[in-house]
Amino acid sequence: MNDRLLGKLQDLVIHYEDLEVGDTFTTSGRTVTEADVVNFAGLSADYNSLHVDATFASTTQHEGRIAHGLLVLAIASGLCTRLPLMKFLEPSILGLADLQCKFRRPCKIGDTLHVRMRVTDKQPGKKPDRGTVTFARTAVNQRGEDVMESQWQLVVRNRGSVQ
Repeated sequence: MNDRLLGKLQDLVIHYEDLEVGDTFTTSGRTVTEADVVNFAGLSADYNSLHVDATFASTTQHEGRIAHGLLVLAIASGLCTRLPLMKFLEPSILGLADLQCKFRRPCKIGDTLHVRMRVTDKQPGKKPDRGTVTFARTAVNQRGEDVMESQWQLVVRNRGSVQ
């Protein structure tokens, strides 16, 4: 892309007013790998046998190892940040106000996840230069099963606010 067009795109920023309840977005997919689970176990120090012991995990109702729930949440969050929406919203995000999460079914090594994200609520901020946008995010596996549901509240600048 040439510099002139890149400069125009960099000036585009999505603000609180630009998002509407009902807006929906779908991420690309990502496969949860053995390396993901092993690295997350090391990073978090969560060596629960369901995640790291294939022999033990094979005797459970899951019939094999499963990914850490927080790993699934982290992957879902990462997939959402790769959406084109987030590229243009990022400059106006002031912070994360709240995050709630429910795990609906296990995610196995080899599952491919994508995320459906929808704006479910908008509330004006206590300060006049911002508002809170609530996103419902659902991580879905390759079989179309909901693996995790989360609610993500971002504080976002209003258009025209000083950055």
